[in-house]
Amino acid sequence: MALQASTIFSLQAPKDISLNEIDAELNQIWQSYGITGEDGGLPSATRATTFTLVVYEPEETQYLLAALGFYSGPIDGILGPQMVAALREMQKKHSLPETGTPTQETLTVLREEFAKGQRSGSVGEHPPGGLNSASPRIADEIALRNPCRIIALFPIAGEDEGVKAQVSAYCPIQKQSSSTLICCEYITLSGTAAALERIGGMIPALLIGGLPKFLWWKATPDPSNSLFKRLAAICNNVIVDSCNFNEPESDLLRLQELVETGVPLADLNWRRLASWQELTAEAYDSPNRRAALKEIDRVTIDYEKGNPAQALLFLGWLASRLEWQPVSYEKESGDYDITRIRFIAQDQRQVEAELAGVPVADVGDIVGDLIALRLSSTNPQADCGTVICSETGGCMRMETHGGAQSAGLFQQVTSLSEQKAEALLSQQVQRWGRESLFEESLGVTANIFKSAN
Repeated sequence: MALQASTIFSLQAPKDISLNEIDAELNQIWQSYGITGEDGGLPSATRATTFTLVVYEPEETQYLLAALGFYSGPIDGILGPQMVAALREMQKKHSLPETGTPTQETLTVLREEFAKGQRSGSVGEHPPGGLNSASPRIADEIALRNPCRIIALFPIAGEDEGVKAQVSAYCPIQKQSSSTLICCEYITLSGTAAALERIGGMIPALLIGGLPKFLWWKATPDPSNSLFKRLAAICNNVIVDSCNFNEPESDLLRLQELVETGVPLADLNWRRLASWQELTAEAYDSPNRRAALKEIDRVTIDYEKGNPAQALLFLGWLASRLEWQPVSYEKESGDYDITRIRFIAQDQRQVEAELAGVPVADVGDIVGDLIALRLSSTNPQADCGTVICSETGGCMRMETHGGAQSAGLFQQVTSLSEQKAEALLSQQVQRWGRESLFEESLGVTANIFKSAN
C-alpha cells in the first residue's frame, strides 16, 4: 500500500531575485519564521542542516525529441547541430516553420505527440525537465527525511539572456512532530548551458559548508563538460540514472571514464537491480548449488525493449562475481533487440550470454526494466539451472527457451516498492563516497563494449 505523502507547507513560493541576493533572501525567510507566535500560529521553522543537493535537469525538448524518435544524441540541454537537425525534422513532419529552434509552437506539438504516445503505450512516463520542475516535487521526497538545501540548475534552449534566479522554502508537516517544521531551501538557476557555465564559479559558494554535498546529474554525464567537472570535483557523490541514457553504451563508458578519474559515482538504476541480485545470490546458497556455480555457462536476460542499461549492469555484476572475462560482443536489431556476449571463465570454459530487448504492450515507468533471467549449463549433470522472473509473468519465454538443462529453481522477483528516481534518491543521500561493487561491475560492463573491437 502506498504511503500517503505529507502535506507540504510553503514558507515562500518561488521568488525571482538577482544572483547576489540569494543568501540575503534566504536569511530573511528564516528570520521571519524562526519564532512561534503566542496565538498558536505556525510552528517555528528549522532551516537546512544535513546536506546540499545540486540538481542539473535539462530542459524537456531533448527528452521529448528522443522519446518520439527524432533525436538520438546526448541529453545535455545544449542546442547543438544534432538537436537542430532533429528539431527541423520534427518541424517539417508537423508542417511547422523549420527554424531548428525549440519555439513555443514546437514544444506544444511535442507535448501533444508525447501524450498520444503515452495513451497508446508506446512511451513511458513524462520525461523530467522543464522549468515547471522548479517546485516542491523533488523536495517532497527529500525533505520528508532530510532538511537540506537544493540548488536546481535548468539549462534552457534559446537566446542567452543570462541566468535567472529564484529562491523558495518548503516544509513537510508531520503529525508526530508538529512543534517544529524541518524545511528545505530551494534555489533555482535557469539559463542557457553557456550562461550556467559562466556562473559556475559562484555555485560552490552556495553549498552549505562542512556538510555533505551531492550532485544529481540528470543529463548525459560528460567528462569534458566544464560545469560538470567543476561540480563533480567539489561533491561527495555524483548521482546519475542510466535508465534515462539516450546512448546507453557510450554513456556507460563515460561513467567508467569518470570512475577511473576518481569521481565517486552512484547510479539510481543500479539500485533497481537489488532484488534481482539478492535472489540470484540466494539461489546458490546451499552447498551443492554453490559448487555448481562454476558450471554456469549460459545466461539469458530479458528486459523491456528501449534501454539495455539494467541488463548490461546486471550481467557486469554477475561476470565480476564469477570472474568471467568478455571476449566478444555482437548486436542485432529487430522485433527483439538481441545482444550476444561471450566470456572466458577462469578454467577457460566459454560462457555465452544473450540479452533480449522484448517489446511489451504496457510500457512501465522505468525504461529497460528486467523481465526475467535464466542461468544454466551445457553440462546436464550440473545442478545450477535457475530462472528468476518479474511479477508480470516473464517466465513464459524462459520456460520455452530450451537448452541442455532444465531450470531446477524458479523464483519470482518482488520489485522495489518505489522505483522512481526521487524516492531512490532519498535513500542514496544517506550514504556517499565510492561504491566498490558498482564500480567493479561497471568496469566489467565497459570491458564488454571494448571486446567488440
